[in-house]
Amino acid sequence: MAKAYQVIVLGAGPAGYVAAIRAAQLGLKAAIVEKEALGGVCLNVGCIPSKALLHNAEVVHTVKERGKEFGFSFENLQIDYSVAFQRSRQVASRLVKGVGFLMKKNNIDVYEGTGSLKDRNTVHVALNAGGEEELQGENIILAVGAQPRAIPGIDFDGKRIITYLEAILSESVPERAIIVGAGAIGMEFAYVWANYGVEVTIVEMLPHLLPNEDPEVSDVIEKAYRRLGIKFHTEMAVKAAEVTDNGVRATLQSGETIEADQMMVAIGWKPNVASLGLEGDLALEQNQWGGIAVDEGMRTSIPNIYAIGDLVAPDGLMLAHVGSAMGIVAAETIAGHPTISLDFRMMPRATYCNPQVASFGYTEDQAREAGYEVNVGKFPFQPNGKALGMGEREGFVKIVADARYGEILGAHMVGPSVTELLPELTLARMNELTAEEIARNVHAHPTLSEVLMEAAHGVEGSPIHI
Repeated sequence: MAKAYQVIVLGAGPAGYVAAIRAAQLGLKAAIVEKEALGGVCLNVGCIPSKALLHNAEVVHTVKERGKEFGFSFENLQIDYSVAFQRSRQVASRLVKGVGFLMKKNNIDVYEGTGSLKDRNTVHVALNAGGEEELQGENIILAVGAQPRAIPGIDFDGKRIITYLEAILSESVPERAIIVGAGAIGMEFAYVWANYGVEVTIVEMLPHLLPNEDPEVSDVIEKAYRRLGIKFHTEMAVKAAEVTDNGVRATLQSGETIEADQMMVAIGWKPNVASLGLEGDLALEQNQWGGIAVDEGMRTSIPNIYAIGDLVAPDGLMLAHVGSAMGIVAAETIAGHPTISLDFRMMPRATYCNPQVASFGYTEDQAREAGYEVNVGKFPFQPNGKALGMGEREGFVKIVADARYGEILGAHMVGPSVTELLPELTLARMNELTAEEIARNVHAHPTLSEVLMEAAHGVEGSPIHI
């Protein structure tokens, strides 16, 4: 006899497990189905272990490149990437165990296996341990994520032409690497590898590194990466790649060839729609991004079936925190609990290269194209006392505001720890605060957040320290 639940979640990444927890908190009997590991890509092989590796790389950079500035030196410095790798796995493991604890705490049944829809209320689970289960659900939430896109005509072999997965699970680094795609994943791996002595070349089709960011932000990052010795080709595509006896040979659109030990392709993701059995009566409408179409409550075209996270891919925002927010909205919608509508344009974005990059909302050009008259406040980190004390002087904060009403339309930041500064601005935007109100909020001194205050003053043309 099939086990019955009020909510069944397929996928236990940051979207799925958060949806299950919120549903359980609201008194709904919930189950979750996951074929690999609780926490999904983010906790196991994505956001979390990569941040551990990035911190190791930052320490290596400080020790190797900035010892004179801070007053230390080494005669026989030993740097072991395998130790950084092991630390990253320990960090990931600790958080995954924490998700398992939360499942038990909230009385959520966990099924380890592959789930697919049999009908609108039935989930078939092929268990990893063998056998199968059939689950009945009043509501079903699809949260099965996405997979890396390949370059047309170039297949992954897992050794020479790889995805982020093989890169993050490797205990060693290549001597030479080509990274195709200068988004967050490509840029973060470039920083890690370069600091561990890898000769890195980035190939990006669009005009800048981090092409979805404000061009002035990209300019700062490009200068920093040149100083690291990272080579890059922008407005350039990889047309072909050949696995050789010693590695891989990539042929660029220009006809130039580049040889390396490995080529990591990080050009984007495609939603995992095909594995769900969404055919016939279960066919769901798709959206313009190739994901599943949903309404504000995350309902699909079948009212009791919901979709969240990378499977929806709102405007390309395949981000863990966006998926989690969608999961909470879906669970609250199912429970009839008051919830919110998510403004995907205003979702925060973060890249943990060094200097860090953080942004949300419109760039100046996008705001003007949308019909706004804008005021812009921009303030650098160079005069900031905390940044100077840290030895991190690069970058700036830019705030874009509506000139008529003072409404914050977006912010674009590059510099030390800017990913930690972003929530003040997104909270202000969500609660309709103006740049002037941010400027009038007293910020502690000395802190990096004073740069936010100065940029907010700058929206009205009156920064204090410049």
